Amino acid sequence: MQQNGEEAVSRLADELQRFFRLGARAKSMLNAGDLGAEFSALMLLFPLCQMGPLRVTDLAEVKGADPSTISRQAAQLVKAGLARREADPADGRASRLTVTDAGLTACQRLQEARLVLISETLSDWPAERVGAFAGLFEEFNSSVEARLRSDPAVSARESA
Repeated sequence: MQQNGEEAVSRLADELQRFFRLGARAKSMLNAGDLGAEFSALMLLFPLCQMGPLRVTDLAEVKGADPSTISRQAAQLVKAGLARREADPADGRASRLTVTDAGLTACQRLQEARLVLISETLSDWPAERVGAFAGLFEEFNSSVEARLRSDPAVSARESA
């Protein structure tokens, strides 16, 4: 990598760290009201709404998280009435998590709040720049996912 490339990667690493720090603070700006569960648990609603009922282990894989963490978060959603457990038709001994009507409404509220926050943040950007940024960010995320899938150390930790 050329020196210019190294500087760009270093700058990107710094900006990603800044983005994660700002993202943690931006959660409070979503202003979706009290939905009865922690923010991290509420984020499980998105894959559940998009993918349908999932086992906790499958949800953990989708989120790239430890199943015990996802299980605790799922319990919050169930307690808040945003999700319910149902028997897995493929294996009656197992259960899947499915979104309730209240969970679907909560997911829609969170999605709307997220879109408003991003739209307001990018309101001064030309549409072409927003599109270019979205494309580059998608490409970056896909590269990160591919890298994580190919890393034996990550695979070993996930299967442990």
